[in-house]
Amino acid sequence: MQTLVGLLPIILMFVIFYFLLIRPQQKKQKKVQQMQTELQKGDRIITIGGLHGTIHAIEENAIVIAIQDGTQMKFDRSSVREKLNQD
Repeated sequence: MQTLVGLLPIILMFVIFYFLLIRPQQKKQKKVQQMQTELQKGDRIITIGGLHGTIHAIEENAIVIAIQDGTQMKFDRSSVREKLNQD
């Protein structure tokens, strides 16, 4: 019984650590992966490197991004950080 009482603070720290750090990060990662799988041609996006463009073509694990001056660049689908609203 005394051993359990001694381990209780450590167990409590792990539970708090899970709910404050690990679980929110997993939710965020899941949301990003869902956004990346739902990308469509014509969506305006921002890559991890900060490149702004429009999706010109979609392949299995890659996308072709058209930039404002007509240049097209190919990126991994996982390099998309954010999808901009189509307002």
